[in-house]
Amino acid sequence: MENLITWIDNNNWIVHVFWIVLATVLTNFVLRRVLHRLQEKARLTINPWDDALAAASKKPLLLFVWVIGLSIAAEIVEAVSDNELFQFTAIVRYIAIILLLMLFLTRLVNNVEESLLGKEKPRDVDADEVTVKVIARLLRISVLITGTLVILQTLGISISGVLAFGGIGGIAVGFAAKDLLANFFGGLMIYLDRPFSIGDWVRSPDREIEGTVEDIGWRLTKIRTFDKRPLYIPNSTFTTIAVENPSRMSNRRIKETFGLRYCDADKMAAIVADVKSMLQHHDEIDTSQTLIVNFDKLSPSSLDFFIYTFTRTTNWVHFHEVKQDVLLQVIGIIHSHGADIAFPTRTLDGLENLAPAPGAH
Repeated sequence: MENLITWIDNNNWIVHVFWIVLATVLTNFVLRRVLHRLQEKARLTINPWDDALAAASKKPLLLFVWVIGLSIAAEIVEAVSDNELFQFTAIVRYIAIILLLMLFLTRLVNNVEESLLGKEKPRDVDADEVTVKVIARLLRISVLITGTLVILQTLGISISGVLAFGGIGGIAVGFAAKDLLANFFGGLMIYLDRPFSIGDWVRSPDREIEGTVEDIGWRLTKIRTFDKRPLYIPNSTFTTIAVENPSRMSNRRIKETFGLRYCDADKMAAIVADVKSMLQHHDEIDTSQTLIVNFDKLSPSSLDFFIYTFTRTTNWVHFHEVKQDVLLQVIGIIHSHGADIAFPTRTLDGLENLAPAPGAH
């Protein structure tokens, strides 16, 4: 017994390390239960931000307890040990804390991004998907770069030297990867100018590009064509071409020409008036926009009048239903006046001069 007491007195640091490790385990256990309860409470609230904060902080806080506990134990061992590795305890602890802070911030950004873009996003938040993704990427990159520079400074590496080297290396990389950088800044311009967003229908009169935007990345934009083929376009392309965005049109246009027979010329004015009245009273026609119905020209086989108007809907399928109804009503108006739509005809004059003379064989 006396030998055990003597051994304990001589190795008192072991007891201290044991109690520190035990306290770390107990603290980690209690903290885990507390954070779990806080996370459950946060899920019951309408506000999504507390959910993101609680989920992001759980793992980093639990690891932080272990880092502090084990570093204190390592400092106790360092006092009685000649091992040089224990001299780096303070530096390792500092770097570990920085890494945990980076982990927390990255997880927080990811959780907020999922909250804004997920199915259960807040009703009062109208977040653009492209904007949220770009800002989240920039924040993650900023956290990574800042944390890396702080760690390098902790290790005794001069940040100014690293930045100077990065400037020289950046020039070399710029020449070697100019296409990659062009695509990167092209994606940045898409974010800043926002000519289109995910889900928009876009097309380019300069290139054979038409479809629905599915993703806007740093290098490529993915467009799904109407025959369901994926089209991957470098972002730099959009800085040199014109892009139409039919998804953002305010109205869709109906522009059609109808031809009447020449024998129906006296009925043209009444038909044009009735067609214009029909369009003005049509529920699907936006009368605040330009609305024109006029006799237009004398064609070789018809007297042409045209309609020029805009529908209220911009939906492609519904637009064609409205257009079909308008066209059928125009045909009905023409027939109601006893007129008809002309078709290409040819009249040959002077055939009597070609008839054979009487008695000729």
